[in-house]
Amino acid sequence: MSVVTELRRTARSARGEKGTPSRRSLRNGDGKAAALFLLPWFLGLGLITIGPMVASGYLSFTDYDLLQPPTWIGLENYTRLFEDPRLANSLRVTFTYVFTAVPLQLAAALGLALMLDRGLKGLPFYRSVLYLPSLLGGSVAVAILWRQVFGIDGLVNQFLALFGIQGKGWVSDPETALWTLVLLHIWTFGAPMIIFLAGLRQIPEMYYEAAAIDGAGAVRRFRSITLPLLTPIIFFNLVLQVIGAFQSFTQAFVVSGGTGGPADSTMFYTLYLYQKGFTAFDMGYASAMAWLLVLIVAAMTLINFFASKFWVFYDD
Repeated sequence: MSVVTELRRTARSARGEKGTPSRRSLRNGDGKAAALFLLPWFLGLGLITIGPMVASGYLSFTDYDLLQPPTWIGLENYTRLFEDPRLANSLRVTFTYVFTAVPLQLAAALGLALMLDRGLKGLPFYRSVLYLPSLLGGSVAVAILWRQVFGIDGLVNQFLALFGIQGKGWVSDPETALWTLVLLHIWTFGAPMIIFLAGLRQIPEMYYEAAAIDGAGAVRRFRSITLPLLTPIIFFNLVLQVIGAFQSFTQAFVVSGGTGGPADSTMFYTLYLYQKGFTAFDMGYASAMAWLLVLIVAAMTLINFFASKFWVFYDD
């Protein structure tokens, strides 16, 4: 038996060397191929993401005007953050925008997803049409259109005039300018709506049938079945939309003409950062502002993850 075993071992070794490739050679070949295909991604990560982040971190400790070499000033830019009243106002505007626009957008997206989940005819068409605002909402063209719609002679005032109501320049009034941007953000409900619709399709129908047999109405079924089972999807959308809302820039820039007006009522944090970096050429201070924004977004994300264990239900 030992001779037969030795012959079999020799044959397997020969096949590994001359015939079928051995497992080690296959692993080495797969590793090289994977590294080759991942090389462009790693180059992009290093040159487009990590490299600028490191440069921004260094510049945040310098006085840099884009024309002269940066001069090291230590923590001076970060201490200026706490002494800048316009920065405090931009944070107030941004937090107001995030805490109002995101919940209202998610509510609108969920409501439309519930309507589409009823099995309408031509569902793919309606789904595509309702998704379009998410594709166009962040564009310059839509922001320009939005400014015209809410202008003094815009469609909103023309509609109000039909009922004898005197309109005003909604985007030129400090009391209403920010809320026009909130409405624009709510209008871009397409992406979370599609995700909600996919989540609704994953809820087993037997839960609703059992609840209907027990006499539960539509509101009770939504509150006791749909909402708890949809909380992971709500949490996912919430995290993504909060991060995106903090980075909103185009709408405020176009509607206000890059000024954040009127009276800094639409001065988003990102817009103020842009003004400091590319209008005032205070790139060192703008870099410090960028890192403060990173910390704010990270803190909000951590808060959402911490709070999720109290309201997110996972059907394990």
